[in-house]
Amino acid sequence: MKTSHLARRGLCGLAALLAFVLPNAQAQAPAASTVARPPSAYSAAVATEWFQLSLLLTQQTPGFSPPVAARAFAYLGLALYESIAPGMPNNISLAGQLNELSSLPWAQPDEPLHWPTVANASLATMTRMMFPTATAENRARIDLLERSLPLKYGADFDPITLTPEITNRSESFGKLMAMALMTWARTDGGHEAWGPLRRNRAAYVPPSGEGQWSATPPTFSPALLPWWGDVRPFVLKKASDCPAPPPPPYSEAPGSAFYKEGQEVYRIATAATQEQRQYALYWADDPGKTPTPAGHWVYIATDLLKLRKATLGDAAITYARLNLAMADAFIAMWNTKFSVNLLRPVTYVQLVIDSNWVPTLMHTPPFPEYPSGHSGQSSAAAAVLSQAFGVDTAFTDNTHNDRGWGPRNFTSFKAAADEAALSRLYAGIHFRSGVDGGKVQGLCVASKALALRFTP
Repeated sequence: MKTSHLARRGLCGLAALLAFVLPNAQAQAPAASTVARPPSAYSAAVATEWFQLSLLLTQQTPGFSPPVAARAFAYLGLALYESIAPGMPNNISLAGQLNELSSLPWAQPDEPLHWPTVANASLATMTRMMFPTATAENRARIDLLERSLPLKYGADFDPITLTPEITNRSESFGKLMAMALMTWARTDGGHEAWGPLRRNRAAYVPPSGEGQWSATPPTFSPALLPWWGDVRPFVLKKASDCPAPPPPPYSEAPGSAFYKEGQEVYRIATAATQEQRQYALYWADDPGKTPTPAGHWVYIATDLLKLRKATLGDAAITYARLNLAMADAFIAMWNTKFSVNLLRPVTYVQLVIDSNWVPTLMHTPPFPEYPSGHSGQSSAAAAVLSQAFGVDTAFTDNTHNDRGWGPRNFTSFKAAADEAALSRLYAGIHFRSGVDGGKVQGLCVASKALALRFTP
């Protein structure tokens, strides 16, 4: 998606300000340690605390549908990484690698910074900007967390060595980084997506024709974010860079490949086993009730970072890569969904097999079927976490413990992603080809995110 003339002027203006404030701002600054203690010397506590709060905010802030939530997590992960990268001697900025992001501020090598303070200020600032419609109570939670972290984690915020000068300088740099990234974020086409109707966009009218998507029962809601496929990706050059393989040709003829897929959904969803029902409900991750599908994987990553006593630097790389992959997966899949525009199983089954049938476990989401969003973003997340923690890593998923649905144990990230993907077939809201196509698309996006260079 092209940046508008006014947006480019805004970016140029900020770049000029940064050049004045920080003369060394560049895409890949010299990897010099600016403090005696690098980010690897501190715990991941600042990062995990902020991402835990972001999960709550995602669940409780109106308008945070799965694509919008994934975008917010991506900017938070990026703000964390970029704000402390100058203190990581072997790491570089992602500026110059991400779409239309040519440069970011870089810390002065002769002015020491305290990296937990930098991260705290950056994440607090970015959280406020990513959740502008949060409730007053949750805005107070943001303020409280920013103030309390230095008191809660004395080992990371040593009051003896942390002078007021270093604190002020560190807070200023963290805020500056978040504001620089937010200037870029406002040009991506996804800003203000939580509003009831995006400015300057006509109401979406789905195309009509055989096999085309139409609103589904019982609410017959309009399409959710039909333009999200035009949002500027982070890692992909364009949303179509990771296509899904085409679904079977649409057909209502008994014995055709498409008819067999419709029969399979009807048979499984009508007589799902207790285990299949559990999978469907566990991975539903409904917005407004949970932190959404992307938040589910952020929760898993956060648990593992805490369990392994990760450093602040390790957490920054993990959160950045994971969330960039999931955000781009949603953009790529939405681009495909509204290009293929395939009808949902409930529409097909009522038309061809059983006119009275509806899925019993959950309502069908209001957007086209192909491919499955859960399949794509879960496969992308699993591939990134496999690289970060190990392919054969067994883990316990505690995401839904507070709802009485956990903990649950998995032998690998791929095993969890495969279950999440199939859960949508068991729920009666996706065909098998949609499940399989989403996995292909998600793995493609993951490969692009894993190709990002965090080191020279």
